[in-house]
Parts: sequence; structure tokens; C-alpha cells
Amino acid sequence: MSEKYREAGVDIDAANESVSQLKEHVERTRRPGVLGALGGFGGLFSLKDAGFGHVEGDEVILVSGTDGVGTKLKLAIECDRHDTIGIDCVAMCVNDVLTTGAAPLFFLDYIATGKLEPAQITAIVSGIATGCVESECALIGGETAEMPGFYPGGDYDVAGFCVGAAYRSRLLDSRRNTRANDTLIAFEASGVHSNGYSLVRKIIADHAIDIQTQAVDGVCLADLLLEPTRLYVKGMRELREGFDVVGAAHITGGGLIENLPRMLSEDLAATIDTSTWELSPLYEFLIEKGELTREEAMRVFNVGVGFVAAVRGDVENSKLEELSLSLGYRVWKIGELSPRVDDAVILI
Repeated sequence: MSEKYREAGVDIDAANESVSQLKEHVERTRRPGVLGALGGFGGLFSLKDAGFGHVEGDEVILVSGTDGVGTKLKLAIECDRHDTIGIDCVAMCVNDVLTTGAAPLFFLDYIATGKLEPAQITAIVSGIATGCVESECALIGGETAEMPGFYPGGDYDVAGFCVGAAYRSRLLDSRRNTRANDTLIAFEASGVHSNGYSLVRKIIADHAIDIQTQAVDGVCLADLLLEPTRLYVKGMRELREGFDVVGAAHITGGGLIENLPRMLSEDLAATIDTSTWELSPLYEFLIEKGELTREEAMRVFNVGVGFVAAVRGDVENSKLEELSLSLGYRVWKIGELSPRVDDAVILI
């Protein structure tokens, strides 16, 4: 390679080594519809091979989503733990696509770093592949950019892009289809997910907390804060198999208060019964240390609710208990929709 380019901070040999190490992770995400192999200038995907053939009177709609992981990356870098960040990146994109009723099909990633370290990149992409496998989504391409002078050595950013598809008849048009008396179903979060970390990091800095030695309820704080974002592909599929789902919301930045209105028409309100779940020890810790009110916490964090679906009519608790057992995490009735009088979200 060019020694002058290496002296400028870009190591082409390291980039080639990284690509070689990533192929096995990419390969385990392969699914019907993928055409070609890693290394081309564009990723190819066949809707027909993926099972979206012609249906008389219907059409296939593509749905896209893109996102990153935010300042949670700073904690991963400080702890030198990069194997879960990729899952976060996939989940932030895939869960958004799920709110439309689409099935995720393929994913592309973008990683930018100050100095390309093959082991670090491999750990990140391994997580991306794990997230893709869990969401039945193929990793068909990506880009790794070495940018010396732009990012400090060791720092990086990661972003992703997901494309899903659904027949028009299966799309969830939440704003149009939700109505009063629909039941709101909550899907349990796996932790803080990937939003609110600027506040988390401020709380840590204000109290000089070492997250690698601090424990919360007997668990290392670093482990709790780096828990990857849960993927809700299987959960939404099983919910739609048993119930008439008419809307969905991914609870990201802004929490329940800001995200639930995104699936409602202007004449509907969501009444949330906060007694239906308990805050985890981690959230109790963050609320106490950050001196937050309940409403402040619910406007920043998911507070234990990662995804919400609106279901037509009432739902039997026994059926949700069965679903919870199948998924391995809690799914429960969190509230209902009603005509809006004032606020879009009412906490009781």
C-alpha cells in the first residue's frame, strides 16, 4: 500500500483485513432474497425470492428506516466493549420499520473511525450480524471509513439503514386506524435501549460514578447500561397472529409521552396506567441520582416499555401471559385510547 497514505493515517491493509474477518458474520445473516456476495458496490435483493410475489388486487410497499446509537457509544468506547453496539444499531432501525407492519428484509451499516482497528470493527459487525439474524434481516453491505483527524483514535460512530416490505393490505396505518377503546399493549424493554444517554452520562459525570465498579441491585452498572436494545420482530409477528393490531409505536427518544402521539390522530389520547409495571432498579437509580420527576423520566427514557401496539377491543390477560412465556419477556396491557380532551398522553 501507499506509505504516504499510511503516514496520513489511513491503513488500507487494515481495511482489507477487516473485510476478510467480516465475511463469516455477513454470511450467517443470509436469507431468501439475497443476491450476490459481500464486496460489490451495491447490495442486491429480490422481493420475489423473499416471498413477496404478485397478489391480485394488492401491491408490495417498501419501508425504510435509518438510525444510529447516539452517545451510548461513548460508554462502549470507555469500557472497550463493542460487541453489543451493533445489535443496538440494528434494533433502532428495525423496530422503527416494524411500526408500519412491514417485515425487515435487509440492512446496511456505516462505521466511521479515527483509526481502523480490525478487532474492534469485527466486534461491532458481529453484533450487527447478531441483530440481523434475530430480526430475520440480511446484512447485504456497508461501509467502513477511516477518518484520521476527524475522530480521535479509538473513537467511532456507527449508523444503519434497514429496508422492509409489506403488502399494502397488511400495513399498519396507525393514525388512520386507531380509535377510542383500542387497548394498548406494552412490550418490555431490555434496559435503557439507545436513547437518553446524554442524560445518563451527565448523571454519571455529576456523581463521579465508575460504571465498571458501581453495582445496582447486585449487577455491574456497565453491564446494565450496555445491555443491547431489544428487537421486537418476533413479538410483533406473534401479536398480529392472535390479535387485530391496528397501530404501533417504538418508544425511543422522548419516551412514552413523545412517541405515543406519533401513532394517534389528533382527536385521540392514550391513557397509561403506570401502576401496571414497576420501574427497574436501574431506573430507580437514575431517577434518584438525577433528581428526576416521574414525568421528566418518562419524557427522556423508555422507563421499561420498549414498544407499544394498539389492538382493537379488549384483550384477555391470559393470552398476553402465554405470549410473554413464548417471547421470554413481559407483554401486558398498559392502557387504552380515548377521545382527546387536552393532552395526547395521560398518566394515571
